[in-house]
Order: sequence, then structure tokens, then C-alpha cells
Amino acid sequence: MSSNIVVPEVGESIVDARVAKWLRKEGDAVAAGEALVELETDKIDVEVSAPHAGVLSRIDRKDGEDVKVGEVLGVLEESAKAAATPTTVAAEAPQQQESVRAAKATPTAKKAAAANEVDLANVRGSGDGGRVMRRDVEKAVTTSAPAPAPAAPAPAAPAAKAQPVPPVGEDRRHPEGDRTEERVRMSKRRATIARRLVEAQSTAAMLTTFNEVDMTAVMALRERHKQAFKERHGVGLGIASFFVKASIGALRSFPRLNAEIQGDEIVLKHYFDMGVAVGASEGLVVPVLRDADRMSFAAIETQIREFAKRAEDGTLSLADLKGGTFTITNGGVFGSLLSTPILNPPQVGILGLHKIQERAIAVNGQVVVRPMMYVALTYDHRIVDGAEAVRFLVRVKELVEDPGALLLD
Repeated sequence: MSSNIVVPEVGESIVDARVAKWLRKEGDAVAAGEALVELETDKIDVEVSAPHAGVLSRIDRKDGEDVKVGEVLGVLEESAKAAATPTTVAAEAPQQQESVRAAKATPTAKKAAAANEVDLANVRGSGDGGRVMRRDVEKAVTTSAPAPAPAAPAPAAPAAKAQPVPPVGEDRRHPEGDRTEERVRMSKRRATIARRLVEAQSTAAMLTTFNEVDMTAVMALRERHKQAFKERHGVGLGIASFFVKASIGALRSFPRLNAEIQGDEIVLKHYFDMGVAVGASEGLVVPVLRDADRMSFAAIETQIREFAKRAEDGTLSLADLKGGTFTITNGGVFGSLLSTPILNPPQVGILGLHKIQERAIAVNGQVVVRPMMYVALTYDHRIVDGAEAVRFLVRVKELVEDPGALLLD
């Protein structure tokens, strides 16, 4: 009896995937539930497991091939080899043990293990249920690395040969300079990001308006309460929660920024699922804070921190990424002083935060130095008027500069 190994239905918005890596090869005996192949989608990486014990008799789609949901990846045959004799089991035990540990590792951990030639069976996982995370592999590499041998005395460098100075306008590179090129295929996620960014610019009438926020009050409040907040909630009080709360307050006043366009209709959403852009090694993802208006400052900070950790580990789920009515992105964590964020379709508004920088400003006729942040709102001009967008950003500014007002809003 044989059964097809097919591309599973991962989520309603995912219709294709890419074969990232086969974990077993043709002719291998596998146990029921054992991971056979890793698939890479535009949102998450998934593993396809054996539905029953047997032998992987055929692989139809190779590493790197693009596949669609329902397509056959390979064939699993029931075989006497699967019901192995005690001798066979003993011979295959180490391999099976390693496969089970490998199945409990995140995709990024597996990539790190392969790059550093680390056996995942020997790595203790710190994730949920003992799952091996990328940091566990990096720790194993660090602790097992041999001490470097003492460096031998460097030989005396030969006298440098004088190079003629070329005339102005000619190539001034060293004659032995490196001019190599490397061609790297886009990951499924990066290709989807590229496509969606172009679609956003070609389908929406995007416009960006700017303002600046005096962060003095927020910085002072954080300084007064950071220790007690950390001790009580186990997480630091960052600036993200203030802007999430301020954005919700502004969206209540300007609801068309919390909407989307469907055909010739505007869908106004009376709930606040706030997308928070998180940078990861595989590309930007936007997990969603569901019903963020009902969340406390501590709950928002805790959830964002968890999202960032899971984004890097590759353990975000589809449920984490689906939906969202408005997005906040913070380029300031990378040092950006000013930028124009691109909409996250089908949303019609995105708020960009930036680096907090001390600047001289005029306050009541006096020049003072304050911690200032530029903020940017990109909006879809098809349903959001310019005056509405400007007033939205002014409302965000007012709420952040007077954090106490967030409690009253």
C-alpha cells in the first residue's frame, strides 16, 4: 500500500510554497509522524510529516522547486522494513533519535546547525516543549569551539611595489581587485514582500504626511516607573505601547483610517487589530495585536516582545499574521531619522516611528533641547482626505505628549 505525500493546506491565504529541504532521502525507512520535508511559504515555514510508518519510495519535487497546495511531493510505501526486526531497530535507533530531535527544532535553528555542522541531537532546546531554537545552536557552537592556537610570528612583509597613479578618469582599482558576483535566489517570503510592495504602490493612492513629537513626558514617565513596571510585569516599558494606545485614540476620532476598500464600498472596522512590523533575518513580518484597545500597557509590551522573539526563531503562526486594521512600524530601532512607510494592503493607514534625537526647539519663546521624534503617516488618499490624515497625526502627537490623556481617551 502506498500513499502520496502532498502539500498541505497551511492557511486560506497561502496557495503555494517552495520545497526548502528534504529531511529524508529515497529508500529511507521512516516512522509515523516523522518530519519528511520542509516547505517555505511567504509567511511561515512548515514541515510535512509521514502519515504512517513506511519507506520513502519516491521524491517527485526536489529542493528549491515551487509547488502548490495539493500537489504530490513524493510517495510513501508501507514495507516490511518499516516493521523492523530488533536488530534493524537497534541499527537505526541513533538515526531515528536524531530525526526526532531535528523535528523539534525551528527552521532557523536547523539552518544554523547545518551551517556550523552541529548535531541537533546533542543540543538542548530552550523553547516550548524542548524545541531547539537558533540561540541554542549558537550557544552550542560557542561552547564547543576549540581555543585558538597561539599565532605564529608574522613574517616580515616584503616591500610594497609602487603602483603608478592612473590619470584622472581611469579605473583606480587595484589591478588584482575582487570583481566577483553572487547570484542568490529570493526566499519565498522576500519574493512575496517584493510583490506586495509593488502592488501597494500601483493600486493605492499613497501619500505621506509628517509631524514631530516631543517625547519628554513619555521619557520622564518611563524613567519614574520602569523599575516597578519591570518587577511587576517582567517586561520593560517601551515606547511602542504608548503609540499603540495613541493610535487607537486617533482612530476612534478618524475611523476611515481603520477601514479598507472592497470594490466601490468602504468597510469601516469598529475593532482595533493593530499590526506591529517586526524585522527578522528572513524579512519583515507584521504580527497582529488582536483587540488592542482592550490590552494593557504591560500586555502590549509583552506581546510585542514575544512576537519579535518568535519572528527570529521562525515560530510565528498564521493566526499571528492574519488580518490587521492598522499598522505601526518603527524604523527608529535601526537608527532611521525619517522615512515614508508603505501601506500594508488592504489597510489604508500605516504609522512610521523614528529615532528619538535631542534637538533644539522653541518652547514659549525660549530655545530648549528636547528628545524629539519625527512621525510619518502614509495613507490611501482614495478614502482618506489630506486634512483628515493631518488631524489624525496631530491627535497622535497630542496623546503621546500628554500620556495622562491616554487614560481618559
